[in-house]
Amino acid sequence: MITIEQIKKKISEAIKESGKTQQEIAQLLGIKQQTISHYLTGDRMPALDIFANLCVVLDLDASEILCIK
Repeated sequence: MITIEQIKKKISEAIKESGKTQQEIAQLLGIKQQTISHYLTGDRMPALDIFANLCVVLDLDASEILCIK
């Protein structure tokens, strides 16, 4: 089974590997930089619309982040 912890880890890794700053990602998504920080620490998960846009901004396959592949 896929766990929330696995998904949080994948999101955090993808953000870190993107080469973009937290501020850049936040601006592209229209959210606060602190929110990105929460995603990195695993304190929060993005809402579905933010998750979908995060995948676009980071050029990610959502199924990889969701541990489906």
